[in-house]
Amino acid sequence: MTRLRTRTRHETARSPGFTVIELLIVVAILAVLVSLAAGKYSDYRERVRVNQAVTEVGALSVTIAQYILENRTPPDSLADVRAGGKLDPWGRPYQYFNLTSSKGNGKARKDKKLNPLNTDFDLYSMGKDGATQTSLMAKTSRDDVIRARDGRFIGLAQDFDP
Repeated sequence: MTRLRTRTRHETARSPGFTVIELLIVVAILAVLVSLAAGKYSDYRERVRVNQAVTEVGALSVTIAQYILENRTPPDSLADVRAGGKLDPWGRPYQYFNLTSSKGNGKARKDKKLNPLNTDFDLYSMGKDGATQTSLMAKTSRDDVIRARDGRFIGLAQDFDP
């Protein structure tokens, strides 16, 4: 016959579950991991938006170049090449400025030596902050996605070095 042992009052029953402290530690570790992942995901999304803007500025440049070949002059606006309502990845319209006729919704952009970026037309996105100035050295212009050197450079203003 087996004898069942009864617990004395000094012996405590230990449940196989987690204690409150163990659960708090797990929650804290998960919170740290989630905050790190959210930051990385946000950076990734911004890089995707910049790459999309670079691609779209390049495609619009090709469309404008074809227009110039057919009409011997740059268009006065993006509407002339059926891209008047085209929005950048941040939801704002692309900026275009015809340098030969001084028409368009933008202004002539300049590098750090105040030389014009292009001779034919300027095309750019105002970037994440939605603000810009004519000089690329201005803080508000550093996140702009620009076309420079008559299309030989398309990328972030902060990466452009004449």
